[in-house]
Amino acid sequence: MTRSACLIFNPVAGQGDPKQELTQILSLLTPKIDLDIKKTTKEIGADQLAQQAIKKGVKTIIASGGDGTISAVAGVLINSDIRLGIIARGTANAFASALGIPNTIEEQCQIILEGKTKVVDTALCNDKPMIVLAAIGLEAETIKQAEREMKDNLGQLAYILSGVQQLQTLEKFDVEINHENQKIRLGAIAVSIANAAPPTSFLAQGPGRTIADDGLLDITVITSDNVAETVATSYHLLQKALLNNETEHQDITHWRTKKMTITTNPPQRIAIDGDVVCQTPLTIECMPKSLTIFAPAQPSDESSKQEANLLPLNSNNKSAINVSNVKTSFAISGLLGGLLILMFFAYFLSVRGF
Repeated sequence: MTRSACLIFNPVAGQGDPKQELTQILSLLTPKIDLDIKKTTKEIGADQLAQQAIKKGVKTIIASGGDGTISAVAGVLINSDIRLGIIARGTANAFASALGIPNTIEEQCQIILEGKTKVVDTALCNDKPMIVLAAIGLEAETIKQAEREMKDNLGQLAYILSGVQQLQTLEKFDVEINHENQKIRLGAIAVSIANAAPPTSFLAQGPGRTIADDGLLDITVITSDNVAETVATSYHLLQKALLNNETEHQDITHWRTKKMTITTNPPQRIAIDGDVVCQTPLTIECMPKSLTIFAPAQPSDESSKQEANLLPLNSNNKSAINVSNVKTSFAISGLLGGLLILMFFAYFLSVRGF
């Protein structure tokens, strides 16, 4: 019996040729899935298309686009029995990467065809759905400056160039975080609240590897005082994230919790899943096991989860490390480390008028 699904396709996502990508997706899926194809426009977003599909009674929705598109569709599916297929074609593709979903259209379609599912957490962020992370401060400002045209032309390099610009105006802000009857006050340049973030989202990696189905949010606060400290702290976070280790650094504060409120002085922009959508104050709450997705089989996930629950966060246990990805991880580490150094060097030149 042929399966059916609604395919929500964002034609402006990423840097590829959308016509070619859609043709490839259809050639891979339509032999086994009857697809109702819907394209996003400036007037009609992915969330609206998902709502229309639900009214028609669909049980599977496939979102093809960047993190914003996938987040918009996922937000409509929270706490439903509708399954979400992910074909990531954006600039960052953080959610797919965090869940171990491969980065090629062919492999992503194969996962959907295999039909294996996983139930993961989501969050509500000022009543807006969140699947990856919410960012306040440096990362939010970097995202704000990396406009659509820049991302289309430069890809992830757009974020690097935007980050260089933000370093030139780096300023700390006062933040107050209330959670579990505790009140924490800090001076910060960045606050990240992650549900499922890959190592490349390094400003969100204080507690180590984020786990998408543990019922908790991972909070990381960067308290560096200047550009040099910020670059060094960021690289430290990246290295620890690639080894699934908790960070131990004087400029990093982190913990895990289910719900919190955050206020800042002055008010700060908030980026949710890669889009700046509101300002502080912020109330955010984890929604445990609230989204069903097609995902690759990962036997190690349950053991990783048990380790996170049973072992102290600073455990040196390395069993959660995917050895097959070590070479790739260190290649990423070297690349991003070099880019961080480049950011600092560019900042150094700019403030001296070169």
